[in-house]
Amino acid sequence: SRLFSLVHNDVLLGFIHLDLIESPPAGIPARTARVSRCLSFSACHRLHSKSLSDEENLKLFGKCNNPNGHGHNYKVVVTVRGEIDPTSGMVINLTDLKEYMQEAIMEPLDHKNLDKDVAYFADVVSTTENVAVYIWENLQKRLPAGTLYKVKVYETDQNIVVYKGEETTPEK
Repeated sequence: SRLFSLVHNDVLLGFIHLDLIESPPAGIPARTARVSRCLSFSACHRLHSKSLSDEENLKLFGKCNNPNGHGHNYKVVVTVRGEIDPTSGMVINLTDLKEYMQEAIMEPLDHKNLDKDVAYFADVVSTTENVAVYIWENLQKRLPAGTLYKVKVYETDQNIVVYKGEETTPEK
């Protein structure tokens, strides 16, 4: 596949990445591409499972089980895929994608206590894995059907979760 980057790929905030993923067969003009957009948000949480005792939670989650919680500056990369529209030249209007991400990620999560301010996490441990699932589900409600490809959440530069929905086959 060929790769077109509008901004260097190592920049995690505010980049758009276009990855041409297949060449059309001879005589067929449709091309499929992936487009990624990145944003960041700040939130706090406490890793604590209601299914475990206080001692078990402390053993499992360590300092992340602090009753006062702790915070992160999360980075999120959302990737959509689809055919490049021959009229607009786009897979998705980036203004629309930005708006969907604002509604699905920033409004419910930015500067929030995930465990107290986001109903989803009332009974779900606010791990980065579950944050990625939450974002996926929120975006699925807004994006055109079948376009969401991947949600990548950076809790830190070292702790990163990639979620692609309910995959049935291992990633190659």
